[in-house]
Amino acid sequence: QVQLVESGGGLVKPGGSLSLSCAASGTIFDINKMGWYRQAPGKQRELVAVIRSGASTNYADSVKGRFTISRDSAKKAVYLQMNSLKPEDTAVYYCNAEAWARGTTTYMDYWGQGTQVSVSS
Repeated sequence: QVQLVESGGGLVKPGGSLSLSCAASGTIFDINKMGWYRQAPGKQRELVAVIRSGASTNYADSVKGRFTISRDSAKKAVYLQMNSLKPEDTAVYYCNAEAWARGTTTYMDYWGQGTQVSVSS
């Protein structure tokens, strides 16, 4: 089993910055990609950013140039630096990992419990 534990988040004023962290634990053989998704009230969960094992990244258009995703493969961790935050960035942010772990025969998706990010003056 794989557990993802997020940290960071909180309340920040528009234009401010926040940093999110997520660490994976468990008997993990390999992690293909890690990323961040978010879900605002009344909306569907959406991709924010993803980083693959080869370090390639993808970002939602709405966060390009403001958010930066990074990864520490040795620590099985992923980070999201969020700058120039806007009220529309308010959401619960979820960590995601596509991992191959003990007890499975293929890569599977795992999710963290989510952390609240609120942007308000």
